[in-house]
Amino acid sequence: MANALLRSLQALESSSGPTAKWTVPLNDGNHVIEFEHGTATGRRVVKIDDEVLVNRDWMFRLVGDELFTFNGTKFVIRVDPIPGFKYSYTLWVNGKNYKNFIQSQSKILKSWLTKIGENEYRIVLDKQTQSVWINGVQVDVENEFMDGGAEMLFSISDLSAVIRSCTSDKKEIGIDYILYIDDIEINDESISSFDET
Repeated sequence: MANALLRSLQALESSSGPTAKWTVPLNDGNHVIEFEHGTATGRRVVKIDDEVLVNRDWMFRLVGDELFTFNGTKFVIRVDPIPGFKYSYTLWVNGKNYKNFIQSQSKILKSWLTKIGENEYRIVLDKQTQSVWINGVQVDVENEFMDGGAEMLFSISDLSAVIRSCTSDKKEIGIDYILYIDDIEINDESISSFDET
């Protein structure tokens, strides 16, 4: 009888979908974190990019922290009670709350989207480490210094690519980073397309 009740509670909870969802920008790309919290059974499921990382079927504590690590990044999902038998869910990434982490990542990472032939590419520059990632894979770059800045040379789908850094002459911006693929400037806010030839 108790097992049948537990199974029916679990079936009800699993059909409702994620309780909370966040998109987290890391230097290897954006990752979607979904958290399922069974408020009757205490069940907790954490998925990153649809892959189950944590799966706890039965917990007696309905509140508290769920800690996990993904690609060297430490995450904490805080489950706190709020009035009316409800719960609040907050995400902490490397010791920062989600909002502050997103703000700091926007200062650290610069990203571009481009399409070459039928393939889409997300290029990410980590400004602190000067590393470049393409679709989540770190690539080798050749660094060259030039008048007023520097260049990071690499290739994407057999096309030459370069990220040029130079001072923006604006104190609030600091150093500006511009991506060129085949000598064409890539806008970081929209997808640029190239035909493979």
